[in-house]
Amino acid sequence: MDVLALKESVLFYLDRSGGLEKLVDDCEPFNGPQQSEAVYRFCVSVNPSDVMELDPLLGDRVLHDPLTATSLFRSVCFISIKTLSLIEQIHTENQVNIILKLTHLPPFPEYTLDLSAAPRSYGPTRPFAMEGLVIAMTRTTQYTQGARFLCSDDDCTCSAGYTHIRVHRPGATEAATVRRDFSCLVCGAPLKEDLKFRVLGDKQLVELIHVGVLDVLNVHPQRSLRYQSVTLFLRDELCHSMELGRLYRVLGIPALVHQRPGLTWSVEASSVQPCEPVYPHTVSGDLRALLRATAGSPWRFPGLLAHSFGSEVVPPGRYDTLKLALLLSLVQTTPETAETFHSLDLLALASDTLVIDRLMAYSLSLAVRGVRHQAQGEMFASLSRDEHGAGTANVHAGSALLASGGVCMLGDLGGFRKDKLDAIQSVLESRAVAVFVPGRRYGEEADQQLSFPVRCSFWALADASELLLRRSGPRGHSALLGATEMGPKPSQLAESFGLVLRCPDPLGGPGVLAQAAHTLSQALPPGGEPLYPAAIQLPFQDYKEFLAHARGLRGELSSGAEKMIHGYYMASRRVRCDQNHGVKVSVASVKLMITLAEAHCKLCLRTTVEEEDALIAVLLCENSITLQHGASVLAVPPDPAFPCDLGGGLGALLRRDLLLEDLRQAVLRFIYAYAPGAAAYIAEE
Repeated sequence: MDVLALKESVLFYLDRSGGLEKLVDDCEPFNGPQQSEAVYRFCVSVNPSDVMELDPLLGDRVLHDPLTATSLFRSVCFISIKTLSLIEQIHTENQVNIILKLTHLPPFPEYTLDLSAAPRSYGPTRPFAMEGLVIAMTRTTQYTQGARFLCSDDDCTCSAGYTHIRVHRPGATEAATVRRDFSCLVCGAPLKEDLKFRVLGDKQLVELIHVGVLDVLNVHPQRSLRYQSVTLFLRDELCHSMELGRLYRVLGIPALVHQRPGLTWSVEASSVQPCEPVYPHTVSGDLRALLRATAGSPWRFPGLLAHSFGSEVVPPGRYDTLKLALLLSLVQTTPETAETFHSLDLLALASDTLVIDRLMAYSLSLAVRGVRHQAQGEMFASLSRDEHGAGTANVHAGSALLASGGVCMLGDLGGFRKDKLDAIQSVLESRAVAVFVPGRRYGEEADQQLSFPVRCSFWALADASELLLRRSGPRGHSALLGATEMGPKPSQLAESFGLVLRCPDPLGGPGVLAQAAHTLSQALPPGGEPLYPAAIQLPFQDYKEFLAHARGLRGELSSGAEKMIHGYYMASRRVRCDQNHGVKVSVASVKLMITLAEAHCKLCLRTTVEEEDALIAVLLCENSITLQHGASVLAVPPDPAFPCDLGGGLGALLRRDLLLEDLRQAVLRFIYAYAPGAAAYIAEE
């Protein structure tokens, strides 16, 4: 094989791709008077497709023998640096450390590494592409990029100069790069390191696991299949390029790291890019027909969706407000690669928590990413010592961080201790997880406080009857009329959830009997007439694809919706202000109402948030505040979004439209009467 021809191809590629110009620019920072180093590191971007078109032999080296390809690029770059006199301090080719950054790999199975079926044994040392979820990462530590060694024999020619240079290679440990048992290649005398010329870099270890682990974390039945994570080594410019709980596509070289007494299979990352799974997002013909049939009212389509939603768990018409809130939360969750995330946290209060838990679990399966927190697992983050020689702290993601871009279901809050409830409240308010790292335990000079952003919505539930019994005084009555007491849990916890819903269902009432009949019918084999012939029956997959389609829409707030939300906020602050407790309506209520209105707009498959969407948001927000602080002048009914049952066909839909229109007029009158300056944009009639 003609090595000279391969070097010529490398030169042609660097010239055509702009690599030589980048090399000239990268050399400029090293020309300072104090910039004397033993090793100079350069990153070269390589497009395998372009290289393969230029020279198939060189392309084969890039894809299947990266060490040889790196040697060819290093030789060409060294000759270019000396010819153009870019860095005077470089004397030998050993001082040039070239890192090849592949832009992509061929889309063939031979170049893809499935993390669920990785061999974890000896294999080809070449680049692979892999996708996975980040479940743990360490702090940034230092490693040796390169070091200079001198011969201990002063008469040897290698006692000076840059003959013996060692640089890091994929799979090499720190001991393989720098140790004390090296011998001179000329005379055989021991080598000693010139410590003042050691070049250090940053490294970070990341645990990557197959994305299929999300099915285990969801509410699906537990499987016998288990997933094992893979350790990624991120170096220098790749440090801090990954976040806990997010999906990434990584190009890297697998290697067996020798750590006595065994071996560790790991991957040296070369390129990291966030990836987003592609979900089917079509609207079925039945839903399109329903949308056309309900086009005359902005409230009918989402009302019917909520009415029939979750029919596998609860009968149609039961917990309609909660089901609507769950749909709004599912629609508002955005993919994890989005720049902003609008969370919609829910706290449901009910006497039958088992049914509510099943309904939330059913809805969790429709989320982009749904994680159900297990009692024995970690909710936010945990620490352990790194097992790959660094000795630093390794941060493991909990349920909230693993649910990034989706929903984290906390379950019944009655099973948590006070310290855990305080941690939940802190995360809900700050939208971040704080992790304390004791420096003495993990080899650091000082303690550190790490912070990780939380980008998910939280669903939780609590037993309302138990809370009322705990909160009742010696006389057995509540302190606030019309308020659902939060018991030993601080009221700030309920406020931090944003949307608090009461699911009324008296024991022995018709709802309990309907639920029992529904559960028995679901247990029996299908056959005969349907249990709910008048209800809309939509398959689970139709809901899933519809929500994926609606999730991708972007709503723009109209002036009417903005005025209603702003006016209600100003009026509520005025009527709910007292000298003892201060203002009971926080600024976060505005964000909550905007989020609810946008979600309702997307649920209707529209891109403009109208005043009717804002009305639903105002009613849900007012109902939530009433549950926590009592009723206000705007006396809304206990279930304002569904003031009547929708099981009566078209007549029930018309009656609900009329009642919602009356509530709309009541909200406008409330704004006109109590919001400062409302007369400028609301007519008195």
